[in-house]
Amino acid sequence: MTAPAAERLPGTLITLDGPGGVGKSTTAHQMTAALTMIDLPVHATAQPSQAALGELARHGTDIYQDMALACLCAADRHHQLDTEILPALREGAIVVCDRYVASSLVLQGLDGLPAELVWQLNHGVYQPDLAVILTGDPHIIAARLRARGGHSRFERAEDNSDKETALYVHAEAELRARGWPVTTLDATAEPSDTIAARIVSHVHQVLKGNNPACL
Repeated sequence: MTAPAAERLPGTLITLDGPGGVGKSTTAHQMTAALTMIDLPVHATAQPSQAALGELARHGTDIYQDMALACLCAADRHHQLDTEILPALREGAIVVCDRYVASSLVLQGLDGLPAELVWQLNHGVYQPDLAVILTGDPHIIAARLRARGGHSRFERAEDNSDKETALYVHAEAELRARGWPVTTLDATAEPSDTIAARIVSHVHQVLKGNNPACL
């Protein structure tokens, strides 16, 4: 059952977003390992989820576009919140989620959908305790993406990194305007383990009751 918008649960939700190839999954893995090593309860997850809805969204970007894909991603997010993320937060875990609403604002924006529509589809989602946006030099990100290979039609587009990087600037502004605590880090200027360590430091500030976006 979805938590009321004003209800804050015992756990801590940390989300990571950013252009394809920026290093979200690697950073999330390193963060999880670092937090686990100091005996903090961590639940690592990702969006799209591993549920049936998430698999459709992950593997169906060539089939589903525009409003269809936006609805699919939002439905998967609501379902994952109810069945996985909120239960973990109620148990007091630190939930590290690879992609969240910012990714929808950007990817659905690439399909031409307005941000307000994306927010409407995601109405009632749980606000993170810290939303991290990884960004950086789009040329470096594009090179990483070429080396890794694109996972979706968005990532296979030649100008994807430039477009995504630009749209994440707008996504950050959208989150801040709605009162979400946001920290943006350049993931191309330092090694991924250093970026992960910076985020872990921010997580400690969150756990102490400080907002790293205001430090």
